[in-house]
Amino acid sequence: MSSDIDAFRESALSCPIPAAVELVGEKWAFLILRGAFNGLQHFEQFQAGLGIARNILSDRLAKLVAGGVLERLPDPGDRRRIVYSLTRKGEELLPALIAIRQWGEAWGHGEPDIVLADNRDGLPVRRICVQAHDGRELKLGDLTWAYRDEKKRQQLTTAAQ
Repeated sequence: MSSDIDAFRESALSCPIPAAVELVGEKWAFLILRGAFNGLQHFEQFQAGLGIARNILSDRLAKLVAGGVLERLPDPGDRRRIVYSLTRKGEELLPALIAIRQWGEAWGHGEPDIVLADNRDGLPVRRICVQAHDGRELKLGDLTWAYRDEKKRQQLTTAAQ
């Protein structure tokens, strides 16, 4: 048992989850990202759309810009105004945001009237799932932690434990 805990502790030291949660894991950060994914770009749009206090919005936008999730640029149409837009790093949060929304639909508020749909056919997108390299859907019992480097590839702990 002690070796399992030691292996978990060793893997936890290099785990990227704490840093990710520190940057985007707060309620307002997720709502700002949702707004950005839905086309909000200006401070006033975020404030009106989210009903967030100016000081909190300013703080969260600055944090997301400093973390490289959003970029702050002059508005091409009016250089006196600022535009906030998603960076590639920010765009790559889309699956996480969708997964959290889908989890909330399943376990929180139920299915909303508005769903995320494919632009081509208007049909709702499938639920986000964990997939193997060959596309198979994986469940918790199918997962294990392993070193990325093949030389070190040894199991650290089983995710199901």
